Amino acid sequence: MHVFVTGGTGLIGSAVVAELLANGHTVLALARSDASAQAAEAAGATTIRGGLADLDVVRAGAAQADGVIHLAFGNDFSSAEAVARSVAEETAALLALGEVLIGSDRPLVTVSGTPWVPGAASTESDPLPTDGPVGGRGRTVNEILTLASRGVRSTSVRLPRTVHNNGAGGFAGLLTQIARGSGVSGYPGDGTQRWPAVHALDAAVLFRLALEQAPAGTAWHAVADEGDAVRDIAEVIGRRLGLPVASVAEETFGPLGQIFATDQPSVSVHTREALGWKPVHPSLLEDLENLQP
Repeated sequence: MHVFVTGGTGLIGSAVVAELLANGHTVLALARSDASAQAAEAAGATTIRGGLADLDVVRAGAAQADGVIHLAFGNDFSSAEAVARSVAEETAALLALGEVLIGSDRPLVTVSGTPWVPGAASTESDPLPTDGPVGGRGRTVNEILTLASRGVRSTSVRLPRTVHNNGAGGFAGLLTQIARGSGVSGYPGDGTQRWPAVHALDAAVLFRLALEQAPAGTAWHAVADEGDAVRDIAEVIGRRLGLPVASVAEETFGPLGQIFATDQPSVSVHTREALGWKPVHPSLLEDLENLQP
């Protein structure tokens, strides 16, 4: 397939582009800067210049493709307002992508987070949250999945709280960033809450499998580690950075504080069985050993 990819030069996107190219697909990547364009082209993709807010460019990219993988997101978590702006921008772009693909039976693979279920590990059949700081993303993904009834092979890959590679990425990466700035490797509450995780290279394989195989209207879990205790994550970060480890106020983590404090393990049994996905790369706690002081 000729695949249009948004967010193709980030930690996850660069792995997805490499996975697609290694398996015989070609890639058209959305590039919002010269640096992004150079990175995508060096990887072997062609590029179309623009960002998620450039809806005519987004539509043009989808119109040229046999399938679409959407990964781009603003990733500004500095305030609730910033998160809301990123969600709104993504929503407009996804709806534009969906409009182009209606009636074509072409795949549209989008992304969300794994849901959380009180007292249990979430599965692929659990609904996405549609309230809270990022509830808008859940509502948008649900709307995209309804395009299955309008001739779009829309699917969603649900990513865990940390998608990592070489110790970087996801919620664990934010913990590391905050620790470097504050001088304390902190965690909210007692640290027993669990976060699921996956290596970026394993997640990339699932995005390809969803593009190639997933039926319309389905959701999949890119979960390799069911749930690591946040205190265990913070302890590895503290040891690698030479910093003390301690419980800190939930407010330390800004608009994501409530999510950081929530126990949210997740599993991927159905995904592994139905799509033949088998994560093989290092776990989060192993990968965090690559952190440099």
